Amino acid sequence: MVSFEMNDRKKIGLGLTGFGIFFSFLGLIFFFDKGLLAMGNILFVSGVSLTIGLKSTMQFFMKRSNFKGTISFGIGFFILILGWPILGMIVESYGFIVLFSGFWPTLAVFLQKIPVLGWLFQQPFVRSVSSCAEMSCPYNLKHLYTPFIKAIYFVILHSCLCVTVSIEDVHGGLKQMLLAVLLDRYRGRRVPV
Repeated sequence: MVSFEMNDRKKIGLGLTGFGIFFSFLGLIFFFDKGLLAMGNILFVSGVSLTIGLKSTMQFFMKRSNFKGTISFGIGFFILILGWPILGMIVESYGFIVLFSGFWPTLAVFLQKIPVLGWLFQQPFVRSVSSCAEMSCPYNLKHLYTPFIKAIYFVILHSCLCVTVSIEDVHGGLKQMLLAVLLDRYRGRRVPV
């Protein structure tokens, strides 16, 4: 059994990871502040690399099963730096979930041991959702998951469309035409653009 010994490098890494999460949270609170979000991402990645080591970090991010998450996280960070913090954080969040999805069962066990939160995470509904996350789901929740994702996708695209059209509305019918195309694509119809 490998022991987890806390040396100074790992303590600094945990501190940097904590500050990264804190600055990312502040960036979200202050309406997607680009500087705070970028600083949070840099601190988080550097903290993880100091905590588990540079070689282990490279192996984790370059693992074949983690390519999708690594690329999404990197593209989201690049979009954030370019000046689109909301879109960057959406892409980064997807990458973060894909990258760290293997740690969710460990996190669930840890959260169940916390005195107040443990009671909440031991409720039947939360346990059924966490068992579905471990791929041993006795219920088929795909009928709940797919419409939820489609609704989020529609809201994000509609808000981006409204902002784009309100900025560059040259013709009065442009917004209605783009909204009709968006609705047809959401409903599954292929519309030539």
